[in-house]
Amino acid sequence: MGKDTVNKMNKPRAIRRLVIWYKRNSAVTSIVDTAANSAVTASNVAGNVAGNVVSSAESVVSTASNVAGNVVSSAGSVVSTASNVAGNVAGNVVSSAESVVNTASSVVSNASSLAKNTLQPLVFDPLKRLQNSDNSLNKEYESNAERIWIAVDGMGGDYAPAPILEGCLDAISRFPINIKFVGKIQTVRNEAEKIGLIELLEKEIDNNRIELIDSGDPIGMNEEATAVRKRKNASVNVAMDLVKNNQAKAVYSAGNSGAMMASAIFRLGRLKGIERPAIGALFPSRDQTRPVLVLDVGANTDCKPSYLHQFALLGNIYAKDVLQIKKPRIGLLNIGEEECKGNDLSLKTFALLSNEKSFNFGGNCEGRDVLSGSFDVVVCDGFTGNILLKFLESVGGVLLDILRSELPRGRRGKVGSAFLKSNLLRIKKRLDHAEHGGALLLGVNGICVIGHGSSKSLSVVSALRLAHSAVNHNVMESLSQLQKLQVLNS
Repeated sequence: MGKDTVNKMNKPRAIRRLVIWYKRNSAVTSIVDTAANSAVTASNVAGNVAGNVVSSAESVVSTASNVAGNVVSSAGSVVSTASNVAGNVAGNVVSSAESVVNTASSVVSNASSLAKNTLQPLVFDPLKRLQNSDNSLNKEYESNAERIWIAVDGMGGDYAPAPILEGCLDAISRFPINIKFVGKIQTVRNEAEKIGLIELLEKEIDNNRIELIDSGDPIGMNEEATAVRKRKNASVNVAMDLVKNNQAKAVYSAGNSGAMMASAIFRLGRLKGIERPAIGALFPSRDQTRPVLVLDVGANTDCKPSYLHQFALLGNIYAKDVLQIKKPRIGLLNIGEEECKGNDLSLKTFALLSNEKSFNFGGNCEGRDVLSGSFDVVVCDGFTGNILLKFLESVGGVLLDILRSELPRGRRGKVGSAFLKSNLLRIKKRLDHAEHGGALLLGVNGICVIGHGSSKSLSVVSALRLAHSAVNHNVMESLSQLQKLQVLNS
């Protein structure tokens, strides 16, 4: 029996010994996990590095480019192609399992360094960029020392007031904001005690960073929006009056969105030239730093072409001021790119937008283009926009469920799942509506943020971040300039 035949028979045995050693040595496994977290797709990378770099760090570094280019999906594939990928490395692994064990600690350390210093710049820059996106936002807030007051409807929402209060207390510590928390004071204190936040609440009250404002009952989710006219002491009305009287710069509510809009119109009034306010929601796109503003997503189920034209004007200003896009590209949501496609509303709106000179109209936007990043602002009627919003809210959870079901079963599947966990969580975070928290009500004479009825503390924090950003970028000053446009005065 030749030497080559013996080597082939010993290959599976060497690999099994290597796997058993890694499972038993928890310290080394921890180091491998650290290396894997630094290099996404670590299941494939770690398998290749462990199989091809074990004998010496120097040999691995010299062949790192070949290793990165020839990563394979399984240990069996690594062994079968080892002679082509790393030559002497495969021979060393097969010929001496004891040598693998004796030098494993040093090799794993070098593998971690290799994954971080050599492979990451080539493969993982996009993921690193996603991880650092929140840090850039925090720096922006840290640079602004002036704290602003935001009125919060503490009784609005399916689970209020507990998660609303929890989110407010969290946001106070993150951003330069103060909160005027509107609700039934005794109810708020009782809920704070139940969830263990009463001491923190009292501390923030003493620090003058949160103030409890008494109000009546909220407008229920099943009540008509016009109820705000009869119940002046409703929590959303009291919060809106704080903005009207310049005691707060913005207002947030996760309650009845129709009541929120009605209260804003009755108390703050519409901007001159705007027939109907619109709810604008931020959707994720391929570029983490450049979300897409979609409006209207629920305020106006039946629209006229003039409404959509005004939505485009509002969205254009928001994209410039808050999203910091110099020349936003506006799209009209439609069933085709051609200007002859769509229903009567789409055809008439297309003509209006095409003739508008104050913004950059990019034509029709198909459903598949909404998240592509091809457009910065997408306008549609509230009926279509709300369906689109609710659909997007389900995508993150469904995507993760599909990935879990498709991962291999058994030991290999568990290892792969562990390596990919952090990356899957980042994907879910990008698609999670709670990360965006709320939508701006554009077209009223004040900054109003509408939250989802099922908002939890994370959603509240995100919504308050949005409110602070709108105030900080002086959105209202730019929106007030709309009345000077001839098209709105005609």
